[in-house]
Amino acid sequence: MLVLRPGAVVTVTASAAARLIVLGGEPLDGPRFVWWNFVSASRDRIEKAKQDWMEGRFAKVPGETEFIPLPEH
Repeated sequence: MLVLRPGAVVTVTASAAARLIVLGGEPLDGPRFVWWNFVSASRDRIEKAKQDWMEGRFAKVPGETEFIPLPEH
């Protein structure tokens, strides 16, 4: 992930076929916490997401059967 300041100029090149997703918008209203695949404005919500993941409360990805455990850190 790359966060750019307003007015920044970026040149993207690739040595093979590639896809690029560019997202933009207004700055967020405060800090965000990131842990593994979880992002939230609240550390408590990250902890809740960890528990929900361990207890299988997230929707399954169609066609996937393997459970990926949480990282240990």
